[in-house]
Amino acid sequence: MYQTTTRAIAVTVKPTFLEEQSSPTEDYYVWAYQVRIENHGGETVQLRSRYWRITDASGRVQEVRGEGVVGEQPVLQPGQTFEYTSGTPLTTPSGIMVGSYRMETQQGETFEVAIPAFSLDSPHEAIRLN
Repeated sequence: MYQTTTRAIAVTVKPTFLEEQSSPTEDYYVWAYQVRIENHGGETVQLRSRYWRITDASGRVQEVRGEGVVGEQPVLQPGQTFEYTSGTPLTTPSGIMVGSYRMETQQGETFEVAIPAFSLDSPHEAIRLN
């Protein structure tokens, strides 16, 4: 698992390789990633948008931006948690993802919350430590 905290908002990510949805002979690899967002702060915040930077093993970069997550813009009061699962395909057997969420306070202030960088590793490639 990968975790980071920005302004009392903790983001934890757990990626999982989906063997049954992948087809290595066709250079198609799929991962699910479970995200947990926890509000450890004293103010209510709403997740307004997301940004992902996905880099495959060949160095190709895909950027994804959009409103909310999984069709929602969750409101997190102090002490509350929101969890969701999403996924991404790649044409290489490994990659890395990193991103951020744009949050908004009840007073209308917006700020970025970091999503920790996490690796996408399949069993179809030897893991190399860099």
